Amino acid sequence: MKRRKSVEKQILELSGLGLNNTEIANFLSIDDTTLKRNYEKFLTKGRDILKKKLRKKQIEVAMKGNATMLIWLGKVLLGQKEDPLDLANFTIVVNRKVIK
Repeated sequence: MKRRKSVEKQILELSGLGLNNTEIANFLSIDDTTLKRNYEKFLTKGRDILKKKLRKKQIEVAMKGNATMLIWLGKVLLGQKEDPLDLANFTIVVNRKVIK
C-alpha cells in the first residue's frame, strides 16, 4: 500500500509539471492506458494545480504593467476583442522613393 501512495504522489507532481500521460507512464515504467485507467483523478488534479499556478502568475505579471499580458487576459478572461470594423477608420500611407 505504501508504494501506491508513492506512485499517486509522483503522478500528482509530474502532471503538475506539465508532463503528458506517455511521459509519466514511461517515468513510472507502466503502460499509459493503465496510468489513465487507474490514476485519472491524480492526473487531473495535478494539471488543475498547474493551471491555477499559471493563471496566478499571469495575473501577477499583468498587474505589474505587462501590456501584452493585460491584452491577452482581457481577451481570454473578459471576452474583449479587437473589432475588425474599426480598421476601416485607419488610413495607410505609402511613401515611395525613387532611387537612381
